[in-house]
Amino acid sequence: MSKLQPVLLSGGSGTRLWPLSREAYPKQFLALAGEDTMLQATWRRVAALADMAPIVVAGEDHRFLVAEQLRQIDAPTPAIVLEPLGRNTAPAIAAAAMQAMRDGEDPLLLVLPSDHVVRDETAFRAAVSQAMPAAQAGALVTFGIVPDAPETGFGYIEADKDSIDHGDGVRPVLRFVEKPDAATAQAYVDAGGYYWNSGMFLFLASRYLEELQRFRPDIVTGVRAAFDAAQRDGDFIRLDKDAFVACPSDSIDYAVMEKTGMASVLPVDIGWNDVGSWSALWDVSEQDADGNAHHGDVISIDSRNSYAYSRRLVALVGVDDLIVVETDDAVLVAHKDKVQQVKDVVARLKAERRSQAALHREVHRPWGSYDSIDIGDGFQVKRIKVKPGARLSLQSHTQRAEHWIVVRGNARVTRDNDVFELHANQSTYIPIGAKHRLENPGNVMLELIEVQSGDYLGEDDIVRYDDQYGRV
Repeated sequence: MSKLQPVLLSGGSGTRLWPLSREAYPKQFLALAGEDTMLQATWRRVAALADMAPIVVAGEDHRFLVAEQLRQIDAPTPAIVLEPLGRNTAPAIAAAAMQAMRDGEDPLLLVLPSDHVVRDETAFRAAVSQAMPAAQAGALVTFGIVPDAPETGFGYIEADKDSIDHGDGVRPVLRFVEKPDAATAQAYVDAGGYYWNSGMFLFLASRYLEELQRFRPDIVTGVRAAFDAAQRDGDFIRLDKDAFVACPSDSIDYAVMEKTGMASVLPVDIGWNDVGSWSALWDVSEQDADGNAHHGDVISIDSRNSYAYSRRLVALVGVDDLIVVETDDAVLVAHKDKVQQVKDVVARLKAERRSQAALHREVHRPWGSYDSIDIGDGFQVKRIKVKPGARLSLQSHTQRAEHWIVVRGNARVTRDNDVFELHANQSTYIPIGAKHRLENPGNVMLELIEVQSGDYLGEDDIVRYDDQYGRV
């Protein structure tokens, strides 16, 4: 039996769970259904089966989030394949397969989206073990979720009910079906043999590439060029941008699974939910006697079947079937039946070039984070946190000056030719044009207040001269 290689897909645009999820911080990096983030929970549920450290396919902007979150749970050091832009799942999985076979191995790839909830992890692991012989024999296995309702938000897989030629319940796929209307979905549930398309797969790396080559050789050619020209920086594999941009975009379903004669499905009942909307998160959350699910400081009076996520106090009075989400810079109030339209809010924010489409007020960086706590005409105030041992790039600004006040920890400051340290309650001034760098030489978090002043305060007013994170 080949080794089992988990592949965690960590893409996503952060639109469906806005305002908690954003383009720069999509839902797989959030702790929505427990103490772990969804990425961390995905690794934990497969760790006991894995023979190898995970391969993670992620966007360039998320590379340090992936690495840090897996480090926090002591996961083995992953290979992180970085896409310069999204090209859907067929190219992403192809890049992971090439990475898995780089040293002459041909493992079984267990491909998992990193933003799903699986409540019955024991049943999930049993299903993976059950599907492995069929995948080893050359089948491209997907896991079909046994439907408990006529859901119109998922695609369906029709299995051959009369043929179980792979053994162990793995059945040939007759067809993949797009998201149906309500009547068609009900007919599928009544007929049996139809399963929700989970987006989870198991197959030999070589078999996937063979079938992709058969049906979409242009994708294989594009990914191969991007992979062969990739830059390797420690655990990061940066796919070549020009080659990957030229690669066609397509899903694994359209590119391979709907065309191959080796598509198979294992029906599973594992407590699965793709958490594709706020109503789906309400569905998987613990609810009180009135059907309300809360996260944070929430008071509910005479209200039913509602979900509230808060950072400050939120009170629900006399409301039913509402979603209320409060963050530092945005509030969402939506009827539970209309939450699919949240993506329209994000589209409008993008059209108006508003930062709330992509960024939270607190923005995470590989060295720590900054929180824009106040802004006005000609000034901006930020709370900055720098991790122990971390340092920002050596940089300058052409249109703003900065005042730094240390409130906790120790700071090492470079300002042109001077290098000095600041402690709590000490401050310094960075003039316009000065080359400067901030470092944390200590073993506790450095926290400081930064006051910017100038005619332009945008994040693009940065000239970098040296940067350990490759951003020069």
